[in-house]
Amino acid sequence: MSVSHFSADSGRMPAIWGRVPQQNKNFTGRRDLLDRLRDDLMSETTAAVLPHALHGLGGVGKTQLAMEYAYRYRRDYDLVWWIPADQPMLVKSSLAGLARELNLPNAASSGVEDAAEAVLDALRRGEPYDRWLLIFDNADDPEHINDIIPRGPGHVLITSRNHSWQGVVDTVTVDVFEREESVEFLRRRVPKGMSDEQADRLAEALGDLPLALEQAGAFQVESGMSVDEYLRLLREQTTRLLGANKPSDYPLSMTAAWALSVAQLKKKMPEAVELLRCCAFFGPEPIPRDLFEPLPERFSAGSRMAALLDDPIQVSRAVRELGRYALVRMDSESRTIQVHRLVQALLRDELDDAERVAFRREVHLLLASAAAPYEPDDNLSWPRYGGLLGHVTPADIAGSRDPHIRAFALDIVRYLYSSGDFLSARTLVERFIERWRADSGDDDRYVLAAHRHQAIVIRELGDIQESFDLNLRTLARMRQVLGEDDEETLLITNSHGADLRFRGDFQAALEHDRESLRRHEAVFGPSHRRTLRVMNNLALDHLLLGDYTQARELQSKTFAMQRQPGSGSSKQNVLSSWNGLARVLRLNGEYRQACDIGEDAYDYGVQELGREHPWTLRTAKDLSIAKRRAGLVEEALDLARVTYELQERIFGVDHPDTLAAALCLANAQRASGAIGDALALLEDMTARYPRMYGDDHPFKYGCDTNLALLLRVDGQADQAREIDARALKGFDRRLTRDHHFSLTCAINLASDLAELGDPEGARDLGENTLERLRALLGEDHPLTLAGAANLVVDLRTLGATAEAQTLQADTFDRYARVLGTDHPDAVATQDGRRLDFDFDPPVL
Repeated sequence: MSVSHFSADSGRMPAIWGRVPQQNKNFTGRRDLLDRLRDDLMSETTAAVLPHALHGLGGVGKTQLAMEYAYRYRRDYDLVWWIPADQPMLVKSSLAGLARELNLPNAASSGVEDAAEAVLDALRRGEPYDRWLLIFDNADDPEHINDIIPRGPGHVLITSRNHSWQGVVDTVTVDVFEREESVEFLRRRVPKGMSDEQADRLAEALGDLPLALEQAGAFQVESGMSVDEYLRLLREQTTRLLGANKPSDYPLSMTAAWALSVAQLKKKMPEAVELLRCCAFFGPEPIPRDLFEPLPERFSAGSRMAALLDDPIQVSRAVRELGRYALVRMDSESRTIQVHRLVQALLRDELDDAERVAFRREVHLLLASAAAPYEPDDNLSWPRYGGLLGHVTPADIAGSRDPHIRAFALDIVRYLYSSGDFLSARTLVERFIERWRADSGDDDRYVLAAHRHQAIVIRELGDIQESFDLNLRTLARMRQVLGEDDEETLLITNSHGADLRFRGDFQAALEHDRESLRRHEAVFGPSHRRTLRVMNNLALDHLLLGDYTQARELQSKTFAMQRQPGSGSSKQNVLSSWNGLARVLRLNGEYRQACDIGEDAYDYGVQELGREHPWTLRTAKDLSIAKRRAGLVEEALDLARVTYELQERIFGVDHPDTLAAALCLANAQRASGAIGDALALLEDMTARYPRMYGDDHPFKYGCDTNLALLLRVDGQADQAREIDARALKGFDRRLTRDHHFSLTCAINLASDLAELGDPEGARDLGENTLERLRALLGEDHPLTLAGAANLVVDLRTLGATAEAQTLQADTFDRYARVLGTDHPDAVATQDGRRLDFDFDPPVL
């Protein structure tokens, strides 16, 4: 239930207060604007819930006004959140950061895209708070931002230089200071040595532009220069700047005030100006302070900033001096520094082309160095990469030909898709490919590597065929250009194995991954984390082909090696192997052991990755299946329902993991007797599976088999038989009859025949199926026992009583040894009832 709507409460502070820059203690004036804004937002009219945009020229104080509003009226809100809005991907990242505060799935568990959407949904509904304030700072692109901005019970403030917001939201124009505000500001900023008359003359010269007044005031405080002398220099600087053809959108008063501050600082500490020029080539977003650390050796060669960065005392002093002259804004809470975009533009324009190239390279080195120790697919590293993301495009990372910088660029792409922001990842990697191809050609190492990442993103977005085709082309080109055993070639070799599995080419995937493992072991060694990933995939190949013995051996070995200290394996990879071990135990009929291992794996996933992380959800789905197979039907149903709901909310319904979770839920519903619910869900899924995998995929036939089972239970045996017969032909064609998928379908088809009064057909198919199952899985496997139990029923129907009794006794004895006499399958066998087996697609 949401809290009540807005009412003044001077004793309250926001329950959530996030990312708002530190308050400007010198904020002055703007009373009319603040009052107007407050009145508009607090009114009860329909327009009151519309976003409000503060627009005006650079340097007039839009951001400062929004900050002051947040601080002045924060007691009237339960939630206040600041959102950098220069780039759409930054908006999503910032919104995702609010998820944890709202007890929603966070980006580390569900990905940026889904965490942001969950936040927007909560805000629109006013749950748990309807007294919220979001501030979108520097939102200069309404087309990309407007759809993201929530409309709801709370308030939205936008700062922007773009007047196009006037046709979209309520707007408030922010202009330069009134003269009395300028005088008041200067007297406060320079508390000693400035009269009202002097402040008036200085404000006149600076055009009442707040940013120029701030820098002039800081200059006065630091230099102690008289106002008359400052005005004289300002006039001289103005004359010089007029001849420099500065762009018209840079206020002349701003350029003059800025130039004086920089000139004074250059005399006092040249290193500070070097640092400032470097900051001009970052984005206008906050720059993490710890970027300015000594560069590792591989990044420091040729760096003009290396000497300064090697001296932390000088760096700290330079940052402080920049703050004193109001050339940067420091935030001690977030440990960031920020340079106004107008100051950045002026600094860049002051430099010649060679200097611009040099400083831009410094920024590239700093960004790449800051990311180097961190793995982008490790969720613990995501906050680090999130702090760098806003500088990738403004710093023109795409324009670098340095291998270290291009590797960093691809790590940013990897971070984006690992954290779930697939659309931003695709946009960015395609931008890199376009630029790098133009600069370096199609066969450049990093162009080929970028195609590898592009294919991963495309596959995650659900286009399996396009990913397959792209990887196939790229793999062939890498083998020709880079060689079979190059690191990049091996990485895409492993990725292409997943393509084959997604296409249902399980035998081809096995052969491919065997060769991939051989090459990985030769290049990286048998215990390298990349080799272990291939081993994990090879275990899955064996599992998909029904070779449970080999799958178990490989999976156990992989899991043990990944858990060893120093293996380098990520938590996601450890959980993948852990769950894989539980899955192979379950498919081998060891249901109780699968539950025990699965419980441990699930607890690990919840603790280390979060309840909504993709691998935690996959583990939960497999644990539900194990519980159902073990006879714990209600526990299985509860877990299946929660897992499907989370998957659908986080990934949407048309996602491979959501489709698998839906089948798991439908099977659990059938096992618990909720036939109608299961049938409705499966009928929907049956239409979705071919759209995801194609019309001739084993998983599509598996989904059809589940639907047929439900139709027969629901009294529609004719339709069930038709579906099972088509599915069995499909399985035979893709996998052969001697595959556990095919034989599961054959068991159910025999039951269809028996239900339709064809016991001879059921017996013939059942005998053939049982013989194959014994050869494939052994006489004690639960699927084999199910085939035997059903054959007992058919033999009795045909009057072969003695044969039926002998087979029933043997089957029940085996059930007693394998699963126990109280297992539902054993009880059904003892009672002479048929058994059904369903299909659960594994994670590929």
